[in-house]
Amino acid sequence: MGDPRVGPDRDRDAQPETGTGGWSGHAPEPAFDPLPTHVAIIMDGNRRWARERGLPEAEGHTAGVDAVRRTVRHAVRRGIPMLSLYAFSRENWGRSDTEVSFLFALLESAIRTETPELVEQGIEVRLLGRLDELPDQTRRSIQTGLEATRGGPRLKLNIAFNYGGRSEIVDAVRAIVRAGTPADEIDEATVADALYTAGMPDPDLVIRTGGEQRLSNFLIWQSAYAEFVSTPVQWPAFGAEALDDALSDYARRSRRFGR
Repeated sequence: MGDPRVGPDRDRDAQPETGTGGWSGHAPEPAFDPLPTHVAIIMDGNRRWARERGLPEAEGHTAGVDAVRRTVRHAVRRGIPMLSLYAFSRENWGRSDTEVSFLFALLESAIRTETPELVEQGIEVRLLGRLDELPDQTRRSIQTGLEATRGGPRLKLNIAFNYGGRSEIVDAVRAIVRAGTPADEIDEATVADALYTAGMPDPDLVIRTGGEQRLSNFLIWQSAYAEFVSTPVQWPAFGAEALDDALSDYARRSRRFGR
């Protein structure tokens, strides 16, 4: 999950905000042409951010929630229709029980705190991942947030939690088999319609924070033709300026889709 608190990194990226509760009232005309329809972000660098500042690693995750808030607000201001955030991978179960439990508690707290603003601003939250594998309390909290924001028209916010790209494809194959679809009728559209992201546009832009250059099992089917941007900015320090830098990079590229 994203990282930490306050301090110069967060303040540098913070932008003036208007509207109730600090959210922008109306998104201005996009400053970038073309503007991606779907931006996906691999939120990386929380623990490193904390260690470099002599803070407990948990502080990095807490600061990451602030970065999520900043990034979602700026996506609304820019008029981005869909944003996907990689919050917890299935591989993250390999971390310590203490850290995993903290991440679940942080998610539940964020849902309680942020849901009213998300509803007010017309942001619909969806979960990508294996919800059935999560603890009952976490699952109930997530379902409450999903139901409360359903139908929000301004931004579709996908939270990839307990998510893995390969697991998603496995789940899609299982669904196709259960449906009894004949093998010779299965094509790319059949698979896409069985993924967690069925009916959603593929990402145009994938951003990874923290300087790494990997997809790390995130939307691996959907990102086949996405533009990839790696930024050295660690997730807790990510905000409007870093997102605009990635949007500017995207706008300069020529997408050929293999042609």
